[in-house]
Amino acid sequence: MKSFYIPVIAGFFLSPAAIAQDIPPDATDRVLAGQPHSPYANRSFPTRIFFGDTHVHTALSADAGGGGTVLLPRDSYRLARGEQITSNTGQSVQLSRSLDFYMITDHSDGMGAITDILSGAPNILADEQGRQFHEAFAQGGQEARLAAQELTKQFAQGTISPVLNYQPGNPAYKRVWDDIVAAAEEFNDPGVFTTFIAFEWTSLVTGNNLHRNVIFRDGPERASQVVPYTTTPPFGSPNPRDLWAWMENYEAITGGDVTAIPHNGNLSNGMMFPLVDDFADGAPLDAAYAEARQKWERLYEWTQVKGDGEAHPLLSPEDEFADFETWDYGNLDATVRKTPEMLPGEYARSGLLRGLQLGAELGVNPYKFGADGATDTHTGMTTVQEDNFFGKFAAYEPNPERASHVGRTFPDGEVAFGSSIYSAAGLTAVWATGNTRGAIFDAMERRETYATTGPRMTVRFFGGDYASDAVNRRDLARVGYSGGVPMGGDLSAPADGEAPDFLVYALRDAMGANLDRIQIVKGWIDSQTGTAQERIYNVAWGGDRTLDATGKLPPVGNTVNLSIPLWTNTIGAPELGAVWSDPDFDPAEPAFYYARVVEIPTPRWTAYDAVKFDVEMDADVDMITTDRAYTSPIWYTPE
Repeated sequence: MKSFYIPVIAGFFLSPAAIAQDIPPDATDRVLAGQPHSPYANRSFPTRIFFGDTHVHTALSADAGGGGTVLLPRDSYRLARGEQITSNTGQSVQLSRSLDFYMITDHSDGMGAITDILSGAPNILADEQGRQFHEAFAQGGQEARLAAQELTKQFAQGTISPVLNYQPGNPAYKRVWDDIVAAAEEFNDPGVFTTFIAFEWTSLVTGNNLHRNVIFRDGPERASQVVPYTTTPPFGSPNPRDLWAWMENYEAITGGDVTAIPHNGNLSNGMMFPLVDDFADGAPLDAAYAEARQKWERLYEWTQVKGDGEAHPLLSPEDEFADFETWDYGNLDATVRKTPEMLPGEYARSGLLRGLQLGAELGVNPYKFGADGATDTHTGMTTVQEDNFFGKFAAYEPNPERASHVGRTFPDGEVAFGSSIYSAAGLTAVWATGNTRGAIFDAMERRETYATTGPRMTVRFFGGDYASDAVNRRDLARVGYSGGVPMGGDLSAPADGEAPDFLVYALRDAMGANLDRIQIVKGWIDSQTGTAQERIYNVAWGGDRTLDATGKLPPVGNTVNLSIPLWTNTIGAPELGAVWSDPDFDPAEPAFYYARVVEIPTPRWTAYDAVKFDVEMDADVDMITTDRAYTSPIWYTPE
């Protein structure tokens, strides 16, 4: 039954007939013709940005629990959704703002073992290696941290005792997995705080990092039909092709949906973005590899606590922002030092360039990935603000000495890195239609994401055909979607050969620093030489600055006061935007474009520690940072 509101004005009753006579009968039709009058009606595109962490370890991961982490998945969820908790070292901790979504990714190999190692289960103590680790972990502190590193090294080199490497079929394995699934379901609150069932597949080829985080779109009704895939034969494999086959089988059997996110190519010693198949004696990669990798790995982790992975200064010497939180000492366990020829197979930008080259050879681009940011915390806590950083491991939770530890050493005893290089990063930002598993996962699959090194700036990036004043529109998203494709998309070949336009906009984190600049990074394959090329264009910036003849922009300045520490937003700009057209576009050349948004300088976590603990940092310790965001690329492929 329909109901009607009958108004009364100044004591007079107005009949429905009288009202009808005042409204032309075709008025509604005119209003609804074409676009509705309300710019917010009938929007089918994503209008909300959500921030989360896609890579979190708790005490259930052996290298975390063995090193002193006691926080379990439910503790992690409580912190991430905004509650105050007690850290692994007894300190009170809370986030300034809750996260929107969260993915706990404890290691699949050895799942359930660390609990038995710590408790001294009979099967563990009966094994010589198990007894040694039990005794070392029981000492706590630095001894436990070093034992956790040794456990990782033994696993990486294939010398871990099978007794410690629990696999599917072990009762503890399934019990722990079931509890991980149950905790994710317990804390999943659609529309408020979304949790995902996930695990880390920890492939280490003699120490070379090929890790992937495996994320399920599904709830327990599907995810509980399987146990996580491992890297240990006969139950698992270290070869990514076998992981992808497992994922395909999962979807076929359950009707579910799953994706994988690789991370830390900077610790792979060149194996993350290979040109040949390292698991087939260096045979050429084939189209099947390219198709599978593009299908199952839609995102790549560009930044995290173990270094920033966008670019390297040796690969991009003209990029003044390439040397940022750089980790380039060697592979994960520091058994093999880094050499320059390894670098192109390790970084997001060089990986994207290799993808263009392989796409031209194979007909499919295997490295067509979007941008993801995460922490890889092993404390169970996502603390990416520089003044609230609780470190990578429990030993690096706030204390006066945490910036002066030896991180790892090479086999000859030389220091590989010190603990001050750990980075307070990062987060993934997702443009989605709602805060649910389905909406966020689908946005990740279409690569409508960007990575940040911690701050929650808002960034839009579109490619297509735009008027020069489009950036001034307050309905910028509607203009962006109607005129082209968003970050993660593919540009159509222009009918007239004209260069595509790019619409980019960034708004600073409400609690953070002003923006220095927006840059568009282009990579392409030269049609004459067949070589990979890159160029960085400054397209928007704050302050009264002018590009020089080479397109370089003067520094924005620096307001950081290390004695407090603090900075002031008296330089830069709170928002920036531009419509930019590629002046060097060649319709015959495949290319990608992504936006990089750089903040003004701010104090790094080491600066806050220096003041809080009244310690003097070594001269080579970075005290100032320039946080940033990286959008997923937009690709152009000639027809």
